[in-house]
Amino acid sequence: MKNKEVVNIIKIGGKTIDNEEALARFITSFSKIPGQKILVHGGGILANQIGEKMGISPHFHEGRRITDEETLNLITMVYGGLINKKIVAKLQALKVNAIGLSGADANLLKAEKRAVKTIDYGFAGDIQKVNKDFLESLLTQKLTPVICPITHNGKGQLLNTNGDTIAMEIACALQTQFEVNLWLCFDKKGVLLDVDDEKSIIPQLNPKSYAELLSKSLIYDGMKPKLENAFQALKSGVSKIRIGSADDIDKAIADQKTGTFICA
Repeated sequence: MKNKEVVNIIKIGGKTIDNEEALARFITSFSKIPGQKILVHGGGILANQIGEKMGISPHFHEGRRITDEETLNLITMVYGGLINKKIVAKLQALKVNAIGLSGADANLLKAEKRAVKTIDYGFAGDIQKVNKDFLESLLTQKLTPVICPITHNGKGQLLNTNGDTIAMEIACALQTQFEVNLWLCFDKKGVLLDVDDEKSIIPQLNPKSYAELLSKSLIYDGMKPKLENAFQALKSGVSKIRIGSADDIDKAIADQKTGTFICA
């Protein structure tokens, strides 16, 4: 049986995007990753900073942004415009033929507005379908998709969707055709047992050990969405899943030893 082609799906956000030097280092490292790759990005602090200048204050619940109409307009401009095109331009300078996309482009990511339960997340979207044929066609053409966290409902409404969730859903959609490596990057070296101790990296997590840490309140609220997405990807058959720093991502992918490994 022919081996599946490998595709690396990397999600970045937070301090990697907001710091010009860190972003430049990451993009250089990302450009060196061989083979097929997809980059998913958020915006985090930059959107908050620009929003504050416009009089729009950010609101979060357990690491997820609450998106009213003003905030949706803000993040569409920042995520889909400024950040996305800046990354694409920098990758082109490094001879990576990148293409910037939102979920509305080519019906890439169709979502539904999240139903109100205990928390009203506003214009937050939960993904219903990934246009995997379109993604596969881009990869076949040796294009590198750079995807911002804006989706749509198919009826003209844009929606804000968590970047980790987008990376996970794309990984799950492509795992039947490719050997998928999913890398959820943030500003720590891995999932920490003690959020104040950079050396307390948990080398691997499985569903049982994760549940135990949750029961002891040892998982930081902001980390929960990332881990939930990682375990959903694992359940769906994604080959390799790691959570860790965006630094030297090309070397991390090569050695498969850094960060926190998500396993069964």
